[in-house]
Amino acid sequence: MTLLILSYLGGVLTILSPCILPVLPFVFAKSDEPFVKSGLPLLIGMALTFALVATLAAVGGGWAVHANQYGRIAALVLLTFFGITLLSRSLADRLTRPLVALGDRLSQGRGSGVWSSLLLGMATGLLWAPCAGPILGPVLTGAALNGASANTTLLLLAYALGAATSLAAALLIGGRVFAAMKRSLGAGEWIRRALGVAVLVGVAAIALGLDTGLLTRLSLANTSHFEQALIDKVRPANNTKTVAVAGSTLPVEGQLPSLAGATGWLNSPPLTPQSLRGKVVLVDFWTYSCINCLRALPYVRAWADKYKDHGLVVIGVHAPEFAFERDPDNVRRAVHDLHVTYPVALDSNLAIWRAFNNEYWPAHYFIDAKGRIRAHHFGEGEYDASERIIQQLLAEAGRTRVPAGIVNPDAKGAAAAADISDVQSPETYIGYGRAANFAGGAAAQDRSADYRTPQSLARNHWGLDGQWSVGPQSAVLDKPGGKITFRFHARDLHLVLGAFDGKSAIRFRVTLDGAAPGAAHGMDTDASGNGKITGQRLYQLIRQSGPVSDHTFTIEFLDPGVQAYSFTFG
Repeated sequence: MTLLILSYLGGVLTILSPCILPVLPFVFAKSDEPFVKSGLPLLIGMALTFALVATLAAVGGGWAVHANQYGRIAALVLLTFFGITLLSRSLADRLTRPLVALGDRLSQGRGSGVWSSLLLGMATGLLWAPCAGPILGPVLTGAALNGASANTTLLLLAYALGAATSLAAALLIGGRVFAAMKRSLGAGEWIRRALGVAVLVGVAAIALGLDTGLLTRLSLANTSHFEQALIDKVRPANNTKTVAVAGSTLPVEGQLPSLAGATGWLNSPPLTPQSLRGKVVLVDFWTYSCINCLRALPYVRAWADKYKDHGLVVIGVHAPEFAFERDPDNVRRAVHDLHVTYPVALDSNLAIWRAFNNEYWPAHYFIDAKGRIRAHHFGEGEYDASERIIQQLLAEAGRTRVPAGIVNPDAKGAAAAADISDVQSPETYIGYGRAANFAGGAAAQDRSADYRTPQSLARNHWGLDGQWSVGPQSAVLDKPGGKITFRFHARDLHLVLGAFDGKSAIRFRVTLDGAAPGAAHGMDTDASGNGKITGQRLYQLIRQSGPVSDHTFTIEFLDPGVQAYSFTFG
């Protein structure tokens, strides 16, 4: 319920955002007609269509993107004729009469005024591209993570209804203002023409991508702090209560939740809290394309091997971040390639994640032999302290001859520890749901568009070249020869990549400051910068030695169909 209210309030705030400007003329063009028969159906049609289209765009794959693109074209044509009929009757008569007749019916409300307004609202819903700020961004990302569901559509519908509420208030006030102007100035026809011009300007702004480019950037400065304040206000406080344990420095933080929400298990039959009694348990929340998880994995593997004969059970809970990580075959392949031999619970629906109230990758929960959570650690690092917790819990369980000392795994490749002291580039997402510092112009959401990267990039800014379709989680290359360029400051550069169809092998070539990387190549490229995408995972593309400074990285894809998700650095 809290998420629904938050989404609704986020929608209400869109009236303050410049992103709403292109669709305002479509709404106000009906302001001189009865609200219940005209304005209300229009807003309902807009909200329902936006919720449906946004759900499909988040979870429906490429076919949904293309269907939405055709729908937008049809909506632009319809609203163009609607604007023309408002602007000039004589000009409208010279154009194609069937379409003009339809536009005239929409503008005049002859016949079924409710249905004509509903149709206009559906067209508006196809074109409306609200800014994905602190509220809508996580909603869209959650939709892509969790798949199509009634909850996904309800959240998007709540957001759209919030926007419709604020627009309805503006429409009621605007209708009274326009009615007063007509009575006092006798300017009804001129007002009609002005609205026609405004409708055509709105159509042009959307066709040129200004709604997802310039206005998006303006919007972030206007509404983000309001939305973030809402999130902070309703975010539940961490009310974890601990109970001291006599003779121990580790309190009780709670009970081991049920693991029944797992959609499958690897390396083990299903485990339960009851079957684990008497064992010390380490629960590791991870996902196989998360660089932080990969860097923690050598320690988790080492603990599992060192203490497996002394009462420790390690359970890796694979909680996906990206949609492709929900595929059991992808996870099974990653578990094999990463030499994970302990039990892995597939938490594709994030049920176990929610049962733990977890919010992080990686996250380690330490459970004693009585099924009580005694400690936790979020993120990388503090491995010595974590291992001492394992040793302490084994000792409390009465285990003798517990191995002493601290593991020191020889991690290689992407799993090698990051040079944190010199990492000045943050994790950066490519999908518009959480993208930041995109310097390639307006990002056309959920439709194919041509991009060009500026010649000069500031640190931590990036751009696209070529024909790409940008979705909430990723960008898909539509034609060969596309590029991604990033100006970064770190020793290592990684990129989560995959083929859109999940099968094709895609060739690529990387450069560092315009030249082959040479000795700075990553484990997934050679010295000439050549590599191949063979699965959906994280690829290490750059691994430097010596002093770290700013560099410009470019990856060119020689084949179409690549799906790019996020950059990480080390």
